[in-house]
Amino acid sequence: MIANEEPVIANSLWSATANPTPDCPPLRGAEETEVAIVGGGFTGLSAALHLAEAGIPVTLLEAETPGWGASGRNGGQVNPGLKEDPDAIEARFGPEMGARMVRLCGEAADLVFSLIRRHQIDCAGQQPGWIQPIHSEKARKTVTARVEQWARRGAPLRMLSKTETADLLGTDAYLAGMIDERGGNLHPLNYALGLAWAAQKAGARLHGQSRVTGMEQQGAGYRLTTAQGSLTARRVLLCTNGYTDGLVPGLARSVVPIRSVQVATAPLSDNIRRSILPGGHSASDSRQLLLYFRLDPEGRFVMGGRGDYSERGTQAQMERLRAASIDMYPQLEQADWAHAWGGFVAMTADHYPHLNRIGPGVVAAVGYNGRGVAMATAMGKVLADWARGTPEAELDYPVTDLRPINLHFLRRPAVSALLAWYRLRDRFAF
Repeated sequence: MIANEEPVIANSLWSATANPTPDCPPLRGAEETEVAIVGGGFTGLSAALHLAEAGIPVTLLEAETPGWGASGRNGGQVNPGLKEDPDAIEARFGPEMGARMVRLCGEAADLVFSLIRRHQIDCAGQQPGWIQPIHSEKARKTVTARVEQWARRGAPLRMLSKTETADLLGTDAYLAGMIDERGGNLHPLNYALGLAWAAQKAGARLHGQSRVTGMEQQGAGYRLTTAQGSLTARRVLLCTNGYTDGLVPGLARSVVPIRSVQVATAPLSDNIRRSILPGGHSASDSRQLLLYFRLDPEGRFVMGGRGDYSERGTQAQMERLRAASIDMYPQLEQADWAHAWGGFVAMTADHYPHLNRIGPGVVAAVGYNGRGVAMATAMGKVLADWARGTPEAELDYPVTDLRPINLHFLRRPAVSALLAWYRLRDRFAF
């Protein structure tokens, strides 16, 4: 179970099968460091690891334990790219910065698997490719354009026929599909814990149970306070994403946390597990309210989708996910659904992650829009480059001013209405 979490979203498969957590004692007393990191998810842990490997003194403060938030709860799909496709990225950000962003997000999955290999992280990482099944003719056009744009840049994407898609998925529920051979999957919590172990080994200091309650500028640096201590740093990286609180005015209002939920079976029998995703791929489909699914190495089927803020709504969505799984794979009719859990995905108004300039020496990275495993790892490396002194103009992602979302206080009813509209669009495929 996920500690210190609402029971309705606490029964996590990943927590039940997690490796040991490194010792990350609470911050006590006064400490000093060169770079302070707030948040122990993929972004913060990747930044800590890259800084420590570069010999930069770095200290990470996490309110709970490493990987406690979305980094330890997601579907474990390592999907390259951003929500927007390459042509749109370059059109918006220009041929130079746009091309750097495309390269960064396109290589993000390879970065994840290179870290797994280099640090021998035990997280069941494998890279057979990511499949995007197509549910409508309109989606087919979008996905076909996506494949063409990435293929033009040398990426290993290709379209799949209906037969090929059915063979790889083990179901004929989709019209066609796309495969991106850069993608893969892993145990997300064990990946986060592996990054934490590696960062500590490289020299980073990690403190759990150390929620930052205050941050004030002090001379050329900042003083961060927790319940039991304080940390002084020259630079600060804010890596709290969907769990951003009121530490920095306006930052929480720059993203909309949306609950994502998952359900998982107990290990399936050999004959059933061989009939579902036999190549070990993961899949997330083309719906507005996408379904994402895979098997874990022990043969548990995992299905995820967008959730609800209320307990009753969350339970109803979990039941819909079980029903959708059985519709897709009737052989799951008698399966034992052993786990159900969830967490918050940070969405942005423009569907891009944001690297925000908060003040002199302070930058925040938020808003992965459901692509956090690969992109958060890559963004942690970009943050480390910034903290080491790389000029903003030379980074592989643009640094922008903080832009809170207008009428953010209406986010919950607005999200509920949007989800209902998306559900209607998906049902009638328009």
